[in-house]
Amino acid sequence: MSRRCGITGKGVQAGNNVSHANNKTRRRFLPNLQEASFFSDVLGTSIQMRLSTRGIRTVEHNGGLDAFLLGTPDRSLPAEAMVLKRRIARAQAKKTAA
Repeated sequence: MSRRCGITGKGVQAGNNVSHANNKTRRRFLPNLQEASFFSDVLGTSIQMRLSTRGIRTVEHNGGLDAFLLGTPDRSLPAEAMVLKRRIARAQAKKTAA
């Protein structure tokens, strides 16, 4: 499982630990990833994703998972989110046609 947010694409960064004596050793800055579950109104199911806390706030601010994905341009979404966006768009089109 990769350490990357499914919405924002935020991942691991590298840097240095700097001691009082100015010794530098390499370290990793890990994103604050959480298992989040969102309910999709269009699909009618709950969808679990591994998101950063900033990603969770972004989805909630934009009115839920469906509204966020359908309102976000494709170029700014990771591959995992694009697959989910296509699923939601297809289900929404099918629901309006019926």
